[in-house]
Amino acid sequence: MREMLYVLTFVFIIIVIGSTVIVAQTDMKPPVAKKENKVTKINGYELKDDYFWLRDKKNPEVIKYLEAENAYTNAAMKPHEKFVKNLYDEMLGRIKQTDLSVPYKLGDYWYYTRTEEGKQYPIYLRSKTKEGKDGKVILDQNEMAKGFKYFAIGSFDVSDDGNLLAFSTDTTGYRQYTLQIKDLRTGKILPDRIERVDSVEWAADNKTLFYVTEDNVTKRSDKFWKHTLGADKDDLVYKEKDVLFNMGVSRSRDKKMLFLTSSAKTMQEARYMPADKIDGNWKVILPRKEGHEYEVDFYNGEFYITTNNDAENFRVMRVPVDNPGEKNWKEFIAHNPAIKIDDVDFFKDYAVVSERENGLEYLRVIDLKSNKSNRIGTPESVYTMDLGTNPEFDTLAIHYNYASMITPVSTYEYNFKIGKSELLKQQEVLGGFDKTKYETKRVWATARDGVKIPISLVMKKGTKLDGKSPMLLYAYGSYGYSTTPSFSSARLSLVDRGMIYAIAHIRGGSELGERWRQEGRMFKKLNTFYDFIDSADWLAKNKYTSADRLVIQGGSAGGMLMGGVVNMSPNSFKAVIAQVPFVDVMNTMLDETLPLTTEEWIEWGNPNEKKAFDYMIKYSPYDNVKAQNYPNMLIEVSLNDSQVPFWEGAKFAAKLRALKTDNNTILLKTNMGAGHGGSSGRYDKLKEVAFDYAYALSQIGITK
Repeated sequence: MREMLYVLTFVFIIIVIGSTVIVAQTDMKPPVAKKENKVTKINGYELKDDYFWLRDKKNPEVIKYLEAENAYTNAAMKPHEKFVKNLYDEMLGRIKQTDLSVPYKLGDYWYYTRTEEGKQYPIYLRSKTKEGKDGKVILDQNEMAKGFKYFAIGSFDVSDDGNLLAFSTDTTGYRQYTLQIKDLRTGKILPDRIERVDSVEWAADNKTLFYVTEDNVTKRSDKFWKHTLGADKDDLVYKEKDVLFNMGVSRSRDKKMLFLTSSAKTMQEARYMPADKIDGNWKVILPRKEGHEYEVDFYNGEFYITTNNDAENFRVMRVPVDNPGEKNWKEFIAHNPAIKIDDVDFFKDYAVVSERENGLEYLRVIDLKSNKSNRIGTPESVYTMDLGTNPEFDTLAIHYNYASMITPVSTYEYNFKIGKSELLKQQEVLGGFDKTKYETKRVWATARDGVKIPISLVMKKGTKLDGKSPMLLYAYGSYGYSTTPSFSSARLSLVDRGMIYAIAHIRGGSELGERWRQEGRMFKKLNTFYDFIDSADWLAKNKYTSADRLVIQGGSAGGMLMGGVVNMSPNSFKAVIAQVPFVDVMNTMLDETLPLTTEEWIEWGNPNEKKAFDYMIKYSPYDNVKAQNYPNMLIEVSLNDSQVPFWEGAKFAAKLRALKTDNNTILLKTNMGAGHGGSSGRYDKLKEVAFDYAYALSQIGITK
């Protein structure tokens, strides 16, 4: 995932760290991290950590060590340097580099982005016409990014009158955003500047902003403010004191209601205030209650509450604004155990329900006058679809996105009145792409407890299932996040070389509903690891691949998955790509000063409690590294990562090298100028993909 920053031209590089000499050589001798033993005694355990010192980003020795690892990785991949370049050129050749997005309407304008060949970032524009005639630039991210290694735009929120833009930027990758205001009439940036802003909404008066800021240590979104343009001081409206919760501000599509939602992993609490009452009181809709997850929207004078109360896969209830208690609830959408309700979006006279059934996504359109409904048609049996960008409330048509592993991303317009879809734009894949040369399907692996695990596959037509095909198997399996079978033009570089690409939809995600999520979290988290191992073994048993032809990949919590399964079943895999991996579970979850820790105690468990510790220690990848054989591994981290600190992967790599009993190679690659998602520029990102794919292919003997 990381671009090769430079190539070794020397026979070796020697870097001295403390009393340890670290040598990176072209003969594949890896760096050796010094050991400084640290012991944490807790719950009757002794956690021994020889590499705790790697946490100190400000320590020059740490930076030197990471640079030595990068030098070693570059030396190890030096024979494939041309292959990486060829893959990058091939992938770039499929992309229409100068292109326009599908415009969306908001107020009097149509908003869209333009990419231009040779430029890393999009340009944001708006026009009075749908066709984009005489479009005017709002933000040119390329100009804004000059002088920065990393540059991302977060919030992009236009005032009701269309005159002002509230936007936020991150220049390090640490996901720490600065909010600014641009006057779209004059093009000038106003002096208002607010740091550490997570979410923002305009009030109806076009001069008041409500926003949430994060704590400067834990990054928990815990303070809610009101800002008046030009004011020197902002008003603190609410502070979230519960360490399990983060806050976010939003607004109903009809612009009439503002919401402040406090969210934990298993419960929510929402407050509301009319958008035209900037000095009003924020009233609680339903008090927080353990296990009660709910979201609120506003339509035609009523709240619509999507709730799991007595409804595992959620139902939707209507309730009066002035008395939203449960005794006043009226059913709008009944609970269906077979269908999970992911979201409900309200438009004038219509609602669109995002549903999930048997691992597939659907959009259901409800006529709010007749209460009749229908699902938007889907032409394939394995696909992904979701509602597009539709900020306008009073509309007769909506945009939605559709794709599959062989169908490029397609934006459709669905007309409410006539009930039909029209294709507006399909991702253009250059270089002679022909979807009929590929096939995609879904198979069901059997886990050790008898549960069936869906696996999405894409391969070239005519691929022989004789166990000789190489495969890249990806999975995530946490937080209820569903990994969809989407399209990637870059992925064609794998499939065209005979590699099958697969996604294991393991427990911990929500592909098969809320129970699927619950069966892969907290004290059932081991199911996630077992499902992946069993899926890999099933694919080998059924001749889709074999263990010595199987490369696996996962990032973040999916990187934890990678670390866990190589400890548990190292012989099931040939090689591993672990990206920004959350592998030092115990140390991280014991340190509540770190970002994400406290809020995730009800996702993984709080190891300060013995019951949770006893369970979590069973799978924590760093703590379970032992003297055994391991597959080849490429571990990728980012120096400015706020979600999973760089030192987790660095410590994991060092410990693996110290204890493993084989001659396989552990590579550690650090992006020294990015965060959790890697590089921000589109060309830089593509180079990271090319590097990863070159690694995956070379592991099974494909080098051109």
